[in-house]
Amino acid sequence: METHKNNSSLTRKRVIILGGSSGLGLATAMAAANEGANVVIVSSNQQRIDNALKGLPSGTEGYAVNLSSEQNIKAFFDKIGNFDHLVYSAGENLNLNTIDQTDIEQARTFFNIRYWGAFAAVKYGSPNVNKGGSISLTSGTASARPGKGWSVASSICGAMEGFVRAMAVELAPIRVNSVVPGVVDTNLWDSMPAADRENLYQTMADAQLIKRVGEADDIALAFIYLMKQQYGTGQNIIVDGGAVLV
Repeated sequence: METHKNNSSLTRKRVIILGGSSGLGLATAMAAANEGANVVIVSSNQQRIDNALKGLPSGTEGYAVNLSSEQNIKAFFDKIGNFDHLVYSAGENLNLNTIDQTDIEQARTFFNIRYWGAFAAVKYGSPNVNKGGSISLTSGTASARPGKGWSVASSICGAMEGFVRAMAVELAPIRVNSVVPGVVDTNLWDSMPAADRENLYQTMADAQLIKRVGEADDIALAFIYLMKQQYGTGQNIIVDGGAVLV
């Protein structure tokens, strides 16, 4: 029987993080860099990239790419070369509306970065993944535990988790997984009025087992695990303070 030598170190591994200039992506970039990885962050916003690079180690690369454009994503992967791990955490600000208040044409646009951007990144990035490498995407607990007003978010998360399983089969032996965060205190909630945002955080904290909402660093640790582990694929790893259990 063939045996496998487990080399889980991220030292000198090349890690590409799309959505890496803020929030979950930036926390993951910092965590990967602390593990010795050579990190490349990608974002649609050059100013956020410049600000993020100030807090990352010298030698970290940053590229501005419109992640809602398939052709721009393709062009990025055509020039970036081979790498070991791909993380996709990009997303725009979240808005919650009941279905009667949802503009369907506007709702379609929320899929552009969160779902179709990830789809394109996998399509054009997977040929560049080195042996033993991985792809980690981002879902959310709205798929399993939606609330009122979460129809679009739940739809995206459910689609992403099915996509992860399909890609794990299709792209094997590349490992394809996702992190499924609960409510996390990041800039993605900045479109909400401050009082509503704080009320959401407090309501979620009171309701769940850990008694707090997540921090970006909590989710970054899950992405690091998915890069370093060598045997799990097609998995959607929930990191939510126990919210789906109560």
